Amino acid sequence: MVVLLAASPALAQETGKVDAGDTAWLLVSSALVMLMTPALGFFYGGMVGQKNVLATIMQSFFLLCLVSVQWVLWGYTLAFGPDAGGVIGRLDYLGFQGVGQEPGPAPSVPHLAFAIFQGMFAVITPALITGAFAERMKFSAFVLFSLLWATLVYDPLAHWVWGGGFLQKLGALDFAGGTVVHISSGVSALVAALVVGKRAGYPGRVSPPHSLPLTVLGAALLWFGWFGFNAGSAITSGGLSASAFVVTNAAAAMAALAWAFTEWLLRRKPTVLGASTGAVAGLVAITPASGYVAPLPALVIGAVAGVVCYLAVSVLKPCLGYDDSLDVFGVHGVGGTWGALATGLFASRAVNPAGADGLFYGNPAQLLPQLFGVAAAWVLALVGTYVILKIVAALTGLRVTAEEEALGLDIGQHGEAGYNFGPPIFAGGAGSPGSSVLSAGKEATLRFSSVEGEAPRPETTPGGWPQ
Repeated sequence: MVVLLAASPALAQETGKVDAGDTAWLLVSSALVMLMTPALGFFYGGMVGQKNVLATIMQSFFLLCLVSVQWVLWGYTLAFGPDAGGVIGRLDYLGFQGVGQEPGPAPSVPHLAFAIFQGMFAVITPALITGAFAERMKFSAFVLFSLLWATLVYDPLAHWVWGGGFLQKLGALDFAGGTVVHISSGVSALVAALVVGKRAGYPGRVSPPHSLPLTVLGAALLWFGWFGFNAGSAITSGGLSASAFVVTNAAAAMAALAWAFTEWLLRRKPTVLGASTGAVAGLVAITPASGYVAPLPALVIGAVAGVVCYLAVSVLKPCLGYDDSLDVFGVHGVGGTWGALATGLFASRAVNPAGADGLFYGNPAQLLPQLFGVAAAWVLALVGTYVILKIVAALTGLRVTAEEEALGLDIGQHGEAGYNFGPPIFAGGAGSPGSSVLSAGKEATLRFSSVEGEAPRPETTPGGWPQ
């Protein structure tokens, strides 16, 4: 993707010709990446307590809507508009003006196809952060934070790496989003966890994952969609997309095995949650390298990701004591950083002649732009997220009330319950299940929350073990 975008849009429009096969592949890939955001909602939703499942899924689903609109109105032009000083895109494409059926930044597909593919990346990235503050942030704060973060952090970083910005000019390789998507969201998640604060009762009294089958379903759909994420970033349908597809699968599988066997060795039982999370860690790590490495290096990248991310979740987090609810930093921040650096180790021009060789292929200098890209993404995410959260805190406040946190965000923020096991409660002939619960008052809401009368339960990590 990086190399394809190096061609100027004007030149592409003059000489490019839309290829039907490339266009079909990119549109299918866009649909696969779109699926990843609701899949993330399932993945996260199964890991929270029963009383927060709808609120968690809603955050991912709502961002599919919110960022899709933001992307059309101003997000795309900030990320991929003509370069302004290597920092941001100009406003030439505001409201998708000039984004039509003719070729654009990629010469063999319509500009619209390229723009919507990139839009699906913009959608899922802030959704990843929501796992850090799950079960305690106000919905209004979440909406404002996400809109500001997409505009002030994601869009500039996408421009730096893919849209003609200074990191692209420096030669930093990021085929499908190791820095743009995973480091940015993972580091931002750590900041959010620290600023928003711990869940009430953490770590001794919080709900364990309420539905591991839902989480496994989400992980499987994420894996499926990731083929569009990585192989689609080749833009064209051909050998490079096939290579990216194969290494994506290999790294995910190896990371799941590495996580499971590490957990088996250290904890004596391999967990379903651990294997699922390990697969996601492998997908994260291979993302920046997917268009530059061969299958055997992909296995190495996946193996290291499985072990390192497991240790970040099961050792580092308990030692430092922060409450990253669903371990976004441990998986995406740590996994994305390893993947970006591993690209500088294992990249090979034999895989992608338009890329660069890495350290193990005779070019140690490639590590420098990779390190610089990682550092730039970390700094932007740290500073930008902190400032945005402070602004949101001043305008709306960040956390729900203590009572709403106890009842659960499903009822407290949305007036609905994820699971209605008892007979329906109607008040005044209200129609929908949601309005019935609202009308019945606090007694009805308590039926669907699990907080009162519970014995304290230990916090669990994606490794599935109490901290």
